[in-house]
Amino acid sequence: MNRNTVDPAPATASRSLHKPLALAIALALGAGALAAASAQAAEAVRYDIAGGPLAEVLGRFASAAGVALSFDAAQLRGRQSAGLHGSYDVTGGFSALLVGSGLQAEPQANGSYVLRPVPTDGAVALSASTITASLGAEALPPAYAGGQVASGARLGMLGNADLMDTPFSVTSYTAQTIEAQQARSVADLLVANDPSVRVVGGRGDLVDTYVIRGFNVNNADVAFNGLYGVLPYWRVPIEFAERVEVLKGPTALLGGMSPGGSVGGTINLVPKRAEDQPLTRVSLDWTDRSQVGTHLDIGRRFGEGNAFGVRFNGVYRNGDTAIDHQSREFPLLALGLDFRGERLRLSSDLLYQKESLEGVVRPVITGTATSIPHAPDSKTRFGLRDSYLDQVDYSIVNRGEYDLTDHLTAFASLGGRQSDYETIAANSILNGNQGDVINSLARQRADRRTYSGEAGVRGDFDTGPVRHDWTLSANRLHERLGMVYVFTGMQPGSLYDTSPHTPIPDFSSLDGGIPKTNETDLSGVALADRLSILDERVQFTAGVRRQTVQSKDYSPSTGARTGKYDEHAWTPMFSLLVKPLDELSLYANYIQGLSQGDAAPSTAANAGQVLAPYKAEQYEVGAKYDLGGFTTTLALFEIKKPNAFVDAENVFRADGEQRNRGIELSLFGQLTDDLRVLAGASYIKAEQSKTASPASEGKDAPGVPRRQANLGLSWDTPFVQGLTLDGRWIYTGEAYLDTTNDLKVPHWNRVDVGASYAFAVAGKPLVARANLENLLAKDYWTASNGYMTVSSPRTLSLSLTADF
Repeated sequence: MNRNTVDPAPATASRSLHKPLALAIALALGAGALAAASAQAAEAVRYDIAGGPLAEVLGRFASAAGVALSFDAAQLRGRQSAGLHGSYDVTGGFSALLVGSGLQAEPQANGSYVLRPVPTDGAVALSASTITASLGAEALPPAYAGGQVASGARLGMLGNADLMDTPFSVTSYTAQTIEAQQARSVADLLVANDPSVRVVGGRGDLVDTYVIRGFNVNNADVAFNGLYGVLPYWRVPIEFAERVEVLKGPTALLGGMSPGGSVGGTINLVPKRAEDQPLTRVSLDWTDRSQVGTHLDIGRRFGEGNAFGVRFNGVYRNGDTAIDHQSREFPLLALGLDFRGERLRLSSDLLYQKESLEGVVRPVITGTATSIPHAPDSKTRFGLRDSYLDQVDYSIVNRGEYDLTDHLTAFASLGGRQSDYETIAANSILNGNQGDVINSLARQRADRRTYSGEAGVRGDFDTGPVRHDWTLSANRLHERLGMVYVFTGMQPGSLYDTSPHTPIPDFSSLDGGIPKTNETDLSGVALADRLSILDERVQFTAGVRRQTVQSKDYSPSTGARTGKYDEHAWTPMFSLLVKPLDELSLYANYIQGLSQGDAAPSTAANAGQVLAPYKAEQYEVGAKYDLGGFTTTLALFEIKKPNAFVDAENVFRADGEQRNRGIELSLFGQLTDDLRVLAGASYIKAEQSKTASPASEGKDAPGVPRRQANLGLSWDTPFVQGLTLDGRWIYTGEAYLDTTNDLKVPHWNRVDVGASYAFAVAGKPLVARANLENLLAKDYWTASNGYMTVSSPRTLSLSLTADF
C-alpha cells in the first residue's frame, strides 16, 4: 500500500507540495513539534489555500497548520478541491476540505491525523463538533478545482448528482464566482459565463428573459431549491444563493412543466446555509454612477453537534445607475434555517425583495423598418422618461427529508410567493430606418399568488448485479393572477434624441382593487429508475411523468369565466451513461418539454378550440473528460418544438415546428495552481422547419445567433500576494429579427475586467474588488423574435468585504 505522510513545515515550503504526494518522503517528527501542533489545533487561523488536486490541497493545509497527515494515495486519486478560504481550527479545516469525499481526518494520540473512510452505514462525519448525518440526494456537491463551478448539480426530482454521473449538460456556478464578479442578478452571472445562455433585457428593463439553446426561458421559470413559481417574478436576485445551476434542454420528467412552459433549459437557485465555522461578513459597494449599497451575511450553528443553522443575508442599494435619468432602490432580506439530524433534515427559506426602478429601458420593436439603425449610446435613454417599476415579492420554501430505512428516503417541499407590481412604461416601435420611433404607452398593475409543492420517496435496491436508484414524485403548482392593464395611444420619439420629456397620460382609471383574471394549476406524477452495473460504470435511466395542465380565464370587469383549459400529457425520458475510464463519461438522452397549447383565434374555422400541450423533444449525446483539476465537456443536441398556425383550410393546427441543432463545448477548472479558466462555445442552427409560409420555410429562427462564446480567466498574481486579476470575453454572432430573415442584428463582443486584493487589518481579513463591465464601451443590439434591446453601458463596480 502506498501511504503518504505530510509533516509540519514552514508555510514558505508549501510550494514543494505541488509535486504528487505519492512521491513525498516521510520526515521524522520531534515530540516538541507535535506538542506545538496539538496546541495550534484548537485555534482558529485564517487560511487562503488555492484549489487543486485534493491530495495537494490537504498537504498544503497540513503544512500550514503544523500537523502531520497520513493517508493512502489511492484514497485521493482523481479527487479535486476548491481550496480553503476562511478561519478554521485544524479539525474544522480538514472537515471543510473533505466534505462529500467519503473520508474523514481522525486525530491520533500523538497529535497527527490519519485519513480513513467514513462509517459504512451511510453516515458521514461532518466535523469533530458536528453530529453524524446522512447526506443523501439533497447534499450539496462540493466545488470543483478552482472553486468557480461545482462538481455536481440538482437533477430535479432525482436530487443532486455528480457531474460525471449526469447524463445531461449541466453547470453549477458557485458563490465564489458570484462574489468575484459582483453579479447583481442571475442574468448578470449567466451572460458573463455561459456560452449557451444569453439574456434579452438587462438591468434597465422590467424583466430578464434568458435564451438557452435558442429557446426563451422566462424569468418566472427559475426554480428555488427545486420548486417553480416561488422566486421574484421580474428579476431574480443572487446575493442569497450558494449555487446557480443551469440544466440545458427540456426537463419535463425531472421537474414537471414550468409555469411559462420554457423548454430550452432550467435554472435553479440553491440558497446559502450556515457552515460549521461562524460567519459575519459585511460588504460595502459602489456602482456607476452613484449606486451605493451594503450586504450583510451572517451564519451560525447551534445545539448539540451544531444541528441547527441560521444564515441571514441582508442587502440595501440605492442611487443613480450608469444609465441617464435612471435610479434604482433595492432592499433584500433572506433568512435560511436548517436542521440536520441523524435521519431527518429540514430547511426553511424566507425571502423579501423590493425593487423601485425609475426610468425603464424597454425593447425596441422592428415596426416599419426595412433595415436596422445603429444602436444608440447605451448610457442614454429613449422612450418614456418618467417610466417606472415598483414591485415587491415575499417568498417561503420549506423542505424536509427523512431516512425511513438505510435504503428508503421520503422527501417533501412546500412553498409560496406573493408578488405585487405596478409599472408605467413604453415599448418603442421603429418608424422607418433612421431611428425614429413611436412610443406605445401603457400602465399595468398585477397581483400574483403562487403555491408550489412536491412530495415523494426515493430508494435503492439490487436485483442480482443490477443496482436500482428509483424515485417516485408528485408535484403541484397553483397560481392566481389578478391584473389590470390600459393602453393610451402612441407618442413620437427618436433613439438618438433623448431631450424631449414625454408627459405621462392620466392612468387613474386603473386605481383601486385588482380583480382575478386567471387561475392555473400544474400537477404531475413521475416515476424514474436508474439501473447501474459494473460498479456504476454503465447507467441506464428511464422515467415517465403524467402532467396535467388546467387554466381558467376571467373577465376583469364582470368576474365571469371566459375560457377554460384542461389537458394532460405523458412525457418519457431515457438516458444512457457509460464510463470506459474513471475520468471519462459518455452519455446520450431523450427527454421532452411541455408548453401549454394555444386557443384558435376567432377568425379560424375552429375558433376557440384549445390545443393539447405542445411537446418539445430533445436528442442529445455528449462526453465529459476530467483531467484532474480541469474538465472539458462536449454535447451535440437536437430540439424540436411545435407551434401552431392557421393553415390553408383556415384551421388552427399545431403543425409548425422549430428545430434547433447544436454543439456545445465547455472548459473549467485550474490550468495551473494560479490560473483558473471558465470558458466555452456553442454553435446552433435554429431552423423554421415547418411553417405556414414558403417565405419563412427553412429560414433561421429569429433571435437565435449561430455562434456564441465565452472566455474567462482568473489569475492569482505571483508578484503581489493576495492580488487576483480577472478578464472575460463574450461573443455573440449575428441574428435575425424576423421569420423571413430580412432584418439582421450584427454580431457583438463584450470585454469585462476585474481585480481583487485580499489583505488583513488588525487580524481581520478584507477583500477589495473592482469590476469593469463592457470595458470598451461598445453599443450594440441583442436580438429576439421581433424586437431587440440595447446593450448595458460601461459600468464600474467597487466593493470592500470584511470578515469579523
